[in-house]
Amino acid sequence: MSSPVLTPDGSLAPDDVSTRNRPRRGRWNTLLVAAALVLVVVAPFFIDASLLTIGLFSMAAIVGALGLTILTGAAGQLSLGHSFFLAVGAYGYAVLAGDPAQDVTGFGIPPLLAMVGAIALAGVFGLAFSPVSSRLQGIYLGIASLGLVFLGQHVLLNARGVTGGFNGRSVEAFSIFSLSFDDAGDLVVLGVPFGSSERRWYLFLVLTVIAVIVARNILDSRSGRAFRLLRDSSIGADMMGVNVPAARRNAFLVASMYGGAAGVMTALAFARAVPQYYDFHLAVNFLVMITLGGLASLRGGVLGAIFVASLPLLLTKYASALPMVSTTPGDGIAASLAASFIYGFGVIAVLLLRTNGGAGRTLARLRGRGAQAPVATTD
Repeated sequence: MSSPVLTPDGSLAPDDVSTRNRPRRGRWNTLLVAAALVLVVVAPFFIDASLLTIGLFSMAAIVGALGLTILTGAAGQLSLGHSFFLAVGAYGYAVLAGDPAQDVTGFGIPPLLAMVGAIALAGVFGLAFSPVSSRLQGIYLGIASLGLVFLGQHVLLNARGVTGGFNGRSVEAFSIFSLSFDDAGDLVVLGVPFGSSERRWYLFLVLTVIAVIVARNILDSRSGRAFRLLRDSSIGADMMGVNVPAARRNAFLVASMYGGAAGVMTALAFARAVPQYYDFHLAVNFLVMITLGGLASLRGGVLGAIFVASLPLLLTKYASALPMVSTTPGDGIAASLAASFIYGFGVIAVLLLRTNGGAGRTLARLRGRGAQAPVATTD
């Protein structure tokens, strides 16, 4: 092993190999991202509506996971109530954009304004929780936020005049000016009929790209640096001039608004908002997403969200071709249960390897580089 090289000012010189390989890795990353974008842009021309629907739920999960990555991975704040903010976003959009003539409450606001309003409403609920989120951390904040899920479920099931109760309520299709994202009209692009799934695919793709860009900018900003200091040590962050209660509040606010955006997307993907979807199980799934992908990596959060959101849907779709998996009770393992087993083994593997999650860090561990402390990245 070569000896370290000192620069004239006495500091350690960067490793030549790593410095030489960094531009190459950057080019490969850029090429991979570009190739992935090309694939998702042309996907509606080659895959059927059922797979597009799986993609819609995956993109909604990505947006929600990005918010939790900022809150838990960057700021070190545990939340078990993320599904509550998805419910606020979903039902907020349904109420704001809903037809006033329906049996449930609706204001008939244009869908774009209703989407913005629903995301802002989720942020308001996040701010309302700030007396708790700014003072608690760790498991105490996790338990406190868990109460939001049970409170939300109670309201959704009993406020029937607004939520529709157990059966939920329909959701107004999204539209911008004269462009509607439902099956209305005969839209054909390059010989491919564009129904609601194809149209919503591009809407969700734009929303997901915006969410990723905003998340990257947040982590690269002064607030992002404050979040990382807070995660490493609240005392150290305070000594460095960080307003610790404000940083905790801001992290929870950002996560709640991301959750609201994800909730709007799930409601549009379902074309309906039902309370059973936004329960504690969904909150746990989001924690699994960021754990498998990497607590402190935006890229890992994206990959983890795709895996966790799409796996049960794919198992259900191809159950007849898979051993021991069935959609019929008693004939085999249910697709959702099989997916839970896979998630569980994945989380255990990540924890045993003592990595920060994600395939890249696991490979680094196997190459002998050792496990490193979590560092929030925009990878």
